[in-house]
Amino acid sequence: MKNKLYQHFVKNKQQGQKSLAVLIDPDKVDKYKIEKLVTLAVDSKVDYLFVGGSLIISNDLDECIQQIKSSCHIPVILFPGSPAQVSKYADALLYLSLVSGRNPELLIGQHVVSAPFVRKSGLEIMPTGYMVIDGGAPTTVSYISNATPIPSDKNEIALCTAMASEMLGMKLIYMDAGSGAKRPITESMIEMVSSHIEAPLIIGGGITYPEKAYLNCKAGADVIVIGNAIEKDPSLIKEMAAAIHSLAVPV
Repeated sequence: MKNKLYQHFVKNKQQGQKSLAVLIDPDKVDKYKIEKLVTLAVDSKVDYLFVGGSLIISNDLDECIQQIKSSCHIPVILFPGSPAQVSKYADALLYLSLVSGRNPELLIGQHVVSAPFVRKSGLEIMPTGYMVIDGGAPTTVSYISNATPIPSDKNEIALCTAMASEMLGMKLIYMDAGSGAKRPITESMIEMVSSHIEAPLIIGGGITYPEKAYLNCKAGADVIVIGNAIEKDPSLIKEMAAAIHSLAVPV
């Protein structure tokens, strides 16, 4: 299987290069908004565009990705909320296993059903240990998964979950407080997890201002994901990117 983007994640981590991913939910954008977001992303030197959502009720996933791909060269990575959220037009797929929960369907069940289609898609597949952290508000993913998030003050649970995921073969670890989180993941949790794993660490949920993104990266996050914040204020993309990229280590 192709592993070009995964190797890019690994190389950036090894070199101390921090990255920004903008999450685009096809249900929340139209063609005009996509055009505006992509322009801002290109101007701000955004590293990745994640596309997906916990629920996609429209049939615009393929169109959304095709529009993005026709307007820029930023890698498009699927962040699927279900096996149905697969598009051959993307560059890669975060193959998410909800390792923080105990729902077998989201640990492996849905993957078994989707495996033939995913393999046939030709996408680069990146096995990802997905950890939901309590962000102080109910989230769609928690409701749908029927899984209790990891408590925000239980750093040791997050650490052991991440280590187990890595030893089970997950190539990326994604810790998410959820869209619209009132309480983002703490720097202490990020630092504890990042210092004990080798896999690139992705952090998302409740990151609404550049200083928080900067502090998360200093604590050990390799990729920061923003979505809900830029839906309210797209101009934040440039400030977030500047804060995150300011930590880049000269090569």
